[in-house]
Amino acid sequence: MRLLAALVVFVAATIPARSDQALFDNTVEFTGQIFFLDSKVPGLIIGAIKDGETAIYGFGEIAKGSGTAPDGATRIGVGSITKTLTGLALAHLAADGTVSLSDPAGRWSSDLNGLPDHDGRQIRLIDLVTHSGGLQRDLFPSEETEGGKRFPANVDTLPLLYAPGEGALYSNIGFDVLAVALEGAAEQPYPEFLRERVLQPLGMDNTGYDRPADEITFKGYDWNGERMEPPAPAERYGASRIYTTAEDLLRYLAWHLDRFGSEGMEARRLSQAAWMQRDGLSPVYGLDESGHMNTMGLGWVIMMPEGDRPLILQKAGGADGVFSYIAFAPNRNVGVFIAINQFNFGAGMEMAHVVNDLIATLAPR
Repeated sequence: MRLLAALVVFVAATIPARSDQALFDNTVEFTGQIFFLDSKVPGLIIGAIKDGETAIYGFGEIAKGSGTAPDGATRIGVGSITKTLTGLALAHLAADGTVSLSDPAGRWSSDLNGLPDHDGRQIRLIDLVTHSGGLQRDLFPSEETEGGKRFPANVDTLPLLYAPGEGALYSNIGFDVLAVALEGAAEQPYPEFLRERVLQPLGMDNTGYDRPADEITFKGYDWNGERMEPPAPAERYGASRIYTTAEDLLRYLAWHLDRFGSEGMEARRLSQAAWMQRDGLSPVYGLDESGHMNTMGLGWVIMMPEGDRPLILQKAGGADGVFSYIAFAPNRNVGVFIAINQFNFGAGMEMAHVVNDLIATLAPR
């Protein structure tokens, strides 16, 4: 796989450095084609944007035996990429003065009055969105209805693993708690708020929590190649569950790359800012699978420049047999999204390297 990443960089580097759309298309298509052939997954979709130019390519099938290749309109369950949208929802509420990032989460919802604390130190909104609240990663089945209570009321039974703000541990629970707090602050159901405040202004009309029709959905498979069916929907929205398309994600990337655009500028700056430095945190766990976390944005993992690779904000997602990865270089006006429809863990890890190397090739320092 690392040889594949090197090959992508070498071949792409031999293409003359011009902004011609055909050359950009060729680079993106080649990257996707080689990675698809090497990973042997049922299907792959890749999309990229550079200086406003876009390219999307699909390979294989949306489902085994379907004969239908994925494309820009294929609906994809992108799992934890949802967290970046939750972070952006928080950014909008902070930008308009509704909330402060340092607010205790419990301030905004009576459902969170029982959130645990550490010697009186409460979990803040900024702790939740940077995985530094001290909450564990997930709820075990026995904890889902602890004491007969359901999420989020049952979170009060969970001990904090460290004092809020002192460490970083990847936590799905934290982002689901964050969505509850944002719902209270917005005074409307969270999915409705996200749609009105984040998705619609960006033109992400095919993005949301509703499960799409089977014939247009990227079907996921487990590590043995068996079909994985999505579980019954849960009333938890912050960490995962978003369905979207490559076309919508390129619109999302275009907005993030519009550094000087006036629409939502304050929220964009808050979303991308470095809020939690790694240095001095203990513990730090679960944040390096797709590249070394140097600092955290609002849901984004931020990697500082290294070698030819520019500053990159990125996030991986995995849900129901689909692995996804999105990354962009805000100072180089380039971003990439990729998804495969099998829990092939080697490919899932390596596709981040391929994307980050592609970004470095398209926009080196």
